[in-house]
Amino acid sequence: MTIFKEKLGEEHLTVSEVKELLQDVEAERAADEERELRYELTRAIQHVNTFAVLSGEDAHGLATELQELEKVNEATAYKIADLLPRDRDELRSVFAQERYALDGDELDEILNVVAKYA
Repeated sequence: MTIFKEKLGEEHLTVSEVKELLQDVEAERAADEERELRYELTRAIQHVNTFAVLSGEDAHGLATELQELEKVNEATAYKIADLLPRDRDELRSVFAQERYALDGDELDEILNVVAKYA
């Protein structure tokens, strides 16, 4: 007998997209006076309100545009869209766990895409 639940699916979301989803949940719970916001949900809402900079649509557009670049995979694109790095050092920290390093031109190309949205 297992106590684990089955994983039905997985998709990457930016913090801004999660903020919009949690706003819907918060509004739904506020409409029903008998339901309270659990501690975890309250903390998640506080977190996304603090760290979401772009709108959900802009953040998703940025992640999509970053994925079109050669060295940026889906997970990294969403991480960059959440962090919005401003310089090469901040961007290098995103790629620190990868098995490859980007040269200056590739970093600048990514930063130029980020600059259009930030």
